[in-house]
Amino acid sequence: MTNDSTASTLHARRPLDEDRLHAALVEQGPYARLDYSTSTGSTNADLLDADREGAPDWTVATTDYQDSGRGRLGRPWTAPPGSQAIFSLLFRPDRSHLEHLGTIPLACGLALMDTLEELGVTDAGLKWPNDVLVNGGKLCGILVEAASLDSDPAVVIGIGVNLNLTGQELPVAHATSLALEGIPVDRTDFLIKVLGHLHRRLSDWERGEKVWLDDYRAVCSSLGQDVRVILPGERELLGVAVGIAEGGQLIVRDGDNETHTLNAGEVTHLRLQ
Repeated sequence: MTNDSTASTLHARRPLDEDRLHAALVEQGPYARLDYSTSTGSTNADLLDADREGAPDWTVATTDYQDSGRGRLGRPWTAPPGSQAIFSLLFRPDRSHLEHLGTIPLACGLALMDTLEELGVTDAGLKWPNDVLVNGGKLCGILVEAASLDSDPAVVIGIGVNLNLTGQELPVAHATSLALEGIPVDRTDFLIKVLGHLHRRLSDWERGEKVWLDDYRAVCSSLGQDVRVILPGERELLGVAVGIAEGGQLIVRDGDNETHTLNAGEVTHLRLQ
């Protein structure tokens, strides 16, 4: 016999509704192709293979479970079947935008924030560059990989969002899930919403619009924070995050009042706003 909480979790972890996804995203939506599997190694790896086989721009791969998912720096990213929204997107930007590829993860993080706002989630913010936090807990991972940067540029954007993970299933202590934050969602509905926002924000990015970066600044919880940044080479920078540059870099002012414009680094917030 299962209790109400267990029964609710099992219900939430039903397989995705492929027909509804295809209807909303492809037949009635802006996506070219949807690839769904009940399990796979990695949706990013699947789309990297699909790119080599000529898959069209705006191809989406999603699954109920992946056993070889990766986060930043090659860190493992896995969870029980049906507990996350797991998907990857094949995006083919024009060559004229290649110098701006570094801002794609920021635009994707903003699309996640748009989705949370639509769901009524409060106390959410973006830790630079694209860590989506709810009440200080990390909700999702975003990994952008270049598939090719030659005559036909392509990137694969992989995203995993913790939807109904229990406290005992969290991969790290500082993670969270929408269920733990009191926001139960249907995985199919969530994918339709988030992919809609991703298409809008990436289309803005592709047109070179700057409005999305202003929107990013408005929800970036790193701004105004005392931060510790671990830079390449294990160097440490302490200071206050004071801005986001036009290229998406984080601007940090240190204790000597010197500003540093950072393209990369692991950011830790030293105090809560």
